[in-house]
Amino acid sequence: SGLGAAGPCGQLSVGLGRLRGLPTLSLTRSSLKFWIRHFAGGQTVCRGGTQRPCYKIVYFHDASRRISFAEAHEACRRDGGHLVSIESEAEQRLIEKFIEGLLASDGDFWIGLRRKGEDVDNSTDCQDLYAWSDGSSSGFRNWYEDEPSCGSEICVVMYHQPSAPPGVGGPYMFQWNDDRCNVKNNFICKYPLDKPTSAPEEDSHVGSLKPTSPEEPIKEETHVKGRQHVQWLVVPSPCRHACSFH
Repeated sequence: SGLGAAGPCGQLSVGLGRLRGLPTLSLTRSSLKFWIRHFAGGQTVCRGGTQRPCYKIVYFHDASRRISFAEAHEACRRDGGHLVSIESEAEQRLIEKFIEGLLASDGDFWIGLRRKGEDVDNSTDCQDLYAWSDGSSSGFRNWYEDEPSCGSEICVVMYHQPSAPPGVGGPYMFQWNDDRCNVKNNFICKYPLDKPTSAPEEDSHVGSLKPTSPEEPIKEETHVKGRQHVQWLVVPSPCRHACSFH
């Protein structure tokens, strides 16, 4: 099926290229859990000859399988990247096009913006306290109306709620919102211009996210098209029977 088209057992699509260029993967129920954890991080994303920065968009159909800000941060680190920093209006629009290519349903995406410090800020003026986790100094922001709301909401998501009624700031699509860091979401990784994306050594916190051994090997075939490099990782809902996704 095409990117974003769901089959009888859910959806699984991985793409490399501008907005198309799909591999063929087969997945059985026994290997589903391994696939979710293994391919969420720890692989090479920027291939030889591709333009950087590179991106990985990770979307979970099953909301119960989505992950916290800290887990998403570590998954990106395993690839040698970070949660995405969005440094300009042009980059914001590029990320939007990548997500639109998924034809995904509701589900926000973690980005790499986070309020400095762990303390609850009871004021309503915390905009200047946010920083990018990759060290970017960019001051570009794309907050939804009346956001950030401060308080205990320290980490930042990009809205993706296509079925939600519009709010005071319009549709909840691609603007940013501060959220509690333990909320489970999809996420976006970014890989830098100046170094290869080889996976760093795993630390104890990451270990809980990565399997010890696969029950079944999974092959990845990649295609790179166009100048911009993006990888989609769409995790299917669990299957009752063995499934093949093409």
